[in-house]
Amino acid sequence: MDMIHVKTAIHKKMNKIEITDLTLAELQVYTSLNEAQLLHYYEPAPGIFIAESPKVIERALETGCEPISLLMEQKDFDTRGKNIIAKCKSIPVYTAKLGVLEQITGYKLARGMLCAMHRPAMPSAEKVCKNARRIAVLENVVNPTNVGAIFRSAAALNMDAVLLTSACSDPLYRRAIRVSMGTVFQVPWTYIENKNVSWPQGGMDLLHEYGFKTVAMALRNDSVRIDDEKLHAEEKLAIILGTEGDGLAAETMADCDYTVKIPMSHGVDSLNVAAASAVAFWEFGK
Repeated sequence: MDMIHVKTAIHKKMNKIEITDLTLAELQVYTSLNEAQLLHYYEPAPGIFIAESPKVIERALETGCEPISLLMEQKDFDTRGKNIIAKCKSIPVYTAKLGVLEQITGYKLARGMLCAMHRPAMPSAEKVCKNARRIAVLENVVNPTNVGAIFRSAAALNMDAVLLTSACSDPLYRRAIRVSMGTVFQVPWTYIENKNVSWPQGGMDLLHEYGFKTVAMALRNDSVRIDDEKLHAEEKLAIILGTEGDGLAAETMADCDYTVKIPMSHGVDSLNVAAASAVAFWEFGK
C-alpha cells in the first residue's frame, strides 16, 4: 500500500476531516449558531454547548459529557490533541490551518481547540444538595464572566454545589465555561426554580427543608460580621449572591437567616459579585 493510501486509511479510522474553509453545515455549531440556538438545538431534549481549549475539554470529558465533534488546528492532531481524540473515540475531528480557524469569532481564546458536546440533563436540587455543607445560590447573575468566575472560586474554595435562579446567565455559555476554566463541570449545579418551585419564597423554603441556614451577601448595616462564630458553627450554609449593581432583592434578604456585609476600606462601597463570592467562599469554606 502506498503512503497516500496509508494516510487516507488512518484519517478514516480516526475520523479526521481536513477542511480548507468553514462552509460545511456540520461546522455551523462553531461558526454561526448563537448561545440560544445551541441551547435549543435538540429541543425539547437538552441542546449543545461548546467547550474551548484542551484543559476545558478534558475536564468536560472527565465528568461524563458526551462529545459530538472536535475542531482543531492541523498541527494539534498528533500532538496535544492526541489524548483528547482517543477519549472521544469515533466522533468527527475537523482540522484546518490556523488562518482558516481564526475566521471564527473569538477563536484565539480557544487555544487551538473546540469541542461541541451534548448538554447533560439537569439534576434535581435535592440531588445536588445531598451531603453538601456549603453551597452558593446565585440570584439573577446575568453576566457570564461573573458566573464563570464564581464557579472557579466555588471549586477552589470548598463550595459543594451551586444553585441558580432561572434569570442567571447559563454556566454552559462559552464565555462562562472559559472563565471558569472548566470548573462548571466539576462543581455540581442546577436551577433552583422549576414548575413547582418559585424564587425566592419557594426556593427559600426548599433550602430550609434541606437543612440550610441562608446567608444574604448584601450592603446592609444590620448585618453580621463575615467572621462571626455563629455563622461558622452552622452545619449547613447557603450563601446567596445577587446580580451586579442591584444586588439581592429585598424579598430575598427579608427571607434569609443572616445578612452579611464584607467590611470595606478607602471609601469603597462594594465589590464585584465575583470578587465578593471569593471572599465569602474563602471565609465560609474553612
